[in-house]
Amino acid sequence: MKRILIVLSLLVIFHALYGVSKTAPQNTKQPQAKPLITFVEIGSVNCVPCRQMKPVMKAIEEKYTGKVKVVFYDVNKQRAKANEYYIKLIPTQVFLDAKGKEFWRHEGFYPQKDIEKLIDEKLAKK
Repeated sequence: MKRILIVLSLLVIFHALYGVSKTAPQNTKQPQAKPLITFVEIGSVNCVPCRQMKPVMKAIEEKYTGKVKVVFYDVNKQRAKANEYYIKLIPTQVFLDAKGKEFWRHEGFYPQKDIEKLIDEKLAKK
């Protein structure tokens, strides 16, 4: 009886493993192309101008999907990033090219139309 239970257990385990591997979803995601521009926002969730930048960042991310990557770092939680980017005040926007080299920096609230103009000019040079 003990052998039968062991054999049945092994069969159940084998079937479960085989069934899972056979029905597991395939990874169909294509590798994402590297963005042409990375828009880094360094601020805080407690800062009024930083909160005003949230809808601007979202709009930029939606308008330039695949071309511009938007990243937000909260200085209160990610102080190392503030040091890495030599932040003096928040919010600060840092724009990096495809190679990760900074090509523009702005401190304070940055209107969407001004960011779009900057991005469009940079993309036109590509």
